[in-house]
Amino acid sequence: MSATIKDVAREAKVSIATVSRVLNNSAVVTDETRQRVLEAIKKTGYKPNALARSLKIQKTHTIGLIVPDISSTFYPEVVRGIEDIAAMYNYNIFLCNTDQKEEKEVKYIEILGEKQVDGIIFMGGLIRDSVIQSFNEFGVPVVLAGTQDKDKRYPSVMIDNEKAAYDAVKYLISLGHKKIGMISGPVHDPIGGLQRIEGYKKALEEHGIKYDPELVVEGEFKTRKAYLAMLKLLEHKVDAVFAASDDMAAAAINAIFDSNLRVPEDIHVVGFDNTYISTIFRPTITTIQQPAYDIGAVSMRLLTKLLAKEPIEEMHVVLPHQLIVRESTGFGEEKK
Repeated sequence: MSATIKDVAREAKVSIATVSRVLNNSAVVTDETRQRVLEAIKKTGYKPNALARSLKIQKTHTIGLIVPDISSTFYPEVVRGIEDIAAMYNYNIFLCNTDQKEEKEVKYIEILGEKQVDGIIFMGGLIRDSVIQSFNEFGVPVVLAGTQDKDKRYPSVMIDNEKAAYDAVKYLISLGHKKIGMISGPVHDPIGGLQRIEGYKKALEEHGIKYDPELVVEGEFKTRKAYLAMLKLLEHKVDAVFAASDDMAAAAINAIFDSNLRVPEDIHVVGFDNTYISTIFRPTITTIQQPAYDIGAVSMRLLTKLLAKEPIEEMHVVLPHQLIVRESTGFGEEKK
């Protein structure tokens, strides 16, 4: 049986994408790695298919889309924006759901290398070093949607998460609240976790309210954990809560009702994202509107410009957010 490119990658202890780059004389491969791959090709007897190599040199008009959790109420709208723009420019999408697991992120980048995609749009909070290494090995344009790497080496499209969280908490303070709890994303998440927590802290500080770490509980963007987080906050007798997503805000409201309290009469709740759940849940949820569709559409347009080598005015796009007031804060009436 003839050797395959997978056999070469296994023998050389590199990714399939790296083998492909060696075969196509890519400059992004180090001399040491190139030599290791060439020796593996000789040892396995692999004979690359000339047609497949010629196809690699050309565009495949496919884009890899890596999503942390497609069951979230936020990401499907981002995907819609990406797909609509992709269709306009005749690109097809490979959708990969990682469940926010590092091994799946790295594996999917390798698979997208096998599929010979022209570029990647990556979504998720934390950009791990292993993911950055995989991007570098693959060597195709990458755009980050709704997130940003710490060194800002990759183009990105997002909102100012710290300012958005600040605006949410400032609004609750304007209603007379002094003891405001927060249900946060994972603290290791620099976007949905740390930046939104920093916005929460800043709003309290600027209005003379002492920050209490016990009033910030991780919900990790999971409804069950957010429900339990709200129960914990109720033990501290909070009079309002800011949740870092609409799903977690809905879970918090359920926990409040199950504790024989009412929203907005006893406790005000603000969410984040302005997903459909904020409009169909009762009471409807006051929230920060994060333009999910626009994040997707702008990310895909940015990627098409990179692929076409068109001039780009802004590599790190920050889109506007907006506070949407609904029933969970009493339509904005002053708290009595």
